[in-house]
Amino acid sequence: MSHAPARVVVLGSTGSIGTQALDVVTHLGSAGRAPRVVGLAAGGSRLDLLAEQAVSFAVPRIAVSSSEGGVAARVRTALRAAAERLGRPDPVAEILVGPDSPVELVSRAELAQEDTVVNGITGSVGLGPTLAALATGARLALANKESLVVGGALVRSAARRPGQIVPVDSEHSAIAQALASGRHERGLTSPAVTGRSDVRRLVLTASGGPFRGRSRAELAGVTAEQALAHPTWAMGPVVTVNSSTLVNKGLELIEAHLLFDIDPADITVVVHPQSVIHSMVEFIDGATIAQASPPDMRLPIALGLTWPARPDLAGLVAANQWDEPTAWTFEPLDAETFPAVDLARSAVAASATHPAVLNAANEQAVDAFLTGRLRWADIVEIDAAVVSEHEGASPGRGEAPSLGDVLAAETWARRRADELIIQRAGRSG
Repeated sequence: MSHAPARVVVLGSTGSIGTQALDVVTHLGSAGRAPRVVGLAAGGSRLDLLAEQAVSFAVPRIAVSSSEGGVAARVRTALRAAAERLGRPDPVAEILVGPDSPVELVSRAELAQEDTVVNGITGSVGLGPTLAALATGARLALANKESLVVGGALVRSAARRPGQIVPVDSEHSAIAQALASGRHERGLTSPAVTGRSDVRRLVLTASGGPFRGRSRAELAGVTAEQALAHPTWAMGPVVTVNSSTLVNKGLELIEAHLLFDIDPADITVVVHPQSVIHSMVEFIDGATIAQASPPDMRLPIALGLTWPARPDLAGLVAANQWDEPTAWTFEPLDAETFPAVDLARSAVAASATHPAVLNAANEQAVDAFLTGRLRWADIVEIDAAVVSEHEGASPGRGEAPSLGDVLAAETWARRRADELIIQRAGRSG
C-alpha cells in the first residue's frame, strides 16, 4: 500500500538530493501515485535546470536564494525557454528571490499533514526551512543534516508529532528501518524511536572516502580534485570534501544522537568500503539488524516520501544480487588519521551550541580548501581549534539555547575560523 504524499515541496531541487527526489516522484507517477510538486527551491547556479523542473512538473511557485540583482528576470527568461523547448506552458505564477525565499516558499505552500517537504539544501542555511517545514505540520524528509546538528533541541522541539521527521541520509534511514524491524509492537509509524531500552548501540558505516588506508603524512598535499573523487557516492562538493575528512561522519554521529536519543558514546563508526550495509543496530541480546542495499540515494529518499510504507522501486533502484559472488568487509576507523569523529563526540558533549560551532567552522574551512586558501590537512585542525575556544551558550538551567544563541555561536565561529585560515595562509605563503 502506498503512503505517497499528496503534495511535495523540494528544497535544493537542482542538487544531488533534489534531482533524485524528482526522479522518485516521476517513478511514483508511473505507478499512478504521483504527488503534486507544488514548490521548488534552488540556490541559483543552475537556473536552466530549475526552469526545466518547474515546467516538467507544472510547479506554481519557485524560490531562488541567490541575492544577485536581476535573478527574477533571468528565471523568467529560463522558464520561457524551457516551456518552448518542452512544448508546455510556463506554470510558475510566483518567483520568490533572496536568502529567505525557501522559508517563504514553505510557508506559502499551505501544507498539511499528508504533504511532504524534502530538505535537500546543503549547509546550516537549511535550518530556517527545516523549522518552517515542521511548523506547517507536514512530513519533513530531512537530508539537510546540518540543520539538525546546528539546531539540535530547537528542531526536536519544533516537531509537532512523532514521526514528522523522516531521515533521508542513508545511514539514518538504515537505522530507522532497523529499529522498526527490531520492535515487538506492530504498526510502528515513527523512525525516531526514543528511550529504547533494548538498544545497546548504533553502528554507523563509512565508506572511508577517497583517502581510506592512507597515513596522515601521505595526505599532506592532497588536492581538491583528489578530495572530490569519492569512490562510491556522487554528491555535492561540500559533502564530498566532508566525506574525505570524515567530518561528514562526525556530523552524522551527532544527527543519530539527536534523531534516536542514543548517547554518543553508544554510537560506533566502522569503515565499510562497499557501502552496501548502510548502518546497523545492535540490541542488548547481541543480535544486530543491518539494512543492506546498493548505494543509491533514491531508496532512502523514496522512504522519506512514503514512510512507513515501502514503494515499489523496480526499474528505478537495483536490488542486491544475492546469487552472485560478493564480499563485504569492515574495518575500524583510523581515528589518528581521521580525528573528525572524535571531535564531533567532544563537541556534542561540551554544550548545545558546540555542534553549531563545529559545523560553521568546517563550512568556512572547506570553502577555503576548495578555493585554494587552505590545505586539506588543515580543515579538521581549524575545526578543532575553533571548537576548543568556544565557551558555549549559557541558557537557564534545563533550557535549550535559543535560535539567537545558535546564530550568535555560528557567527562567532565563522569569524574565528576565517581569522585562523588567514593566519595559516600567511604562514604557508
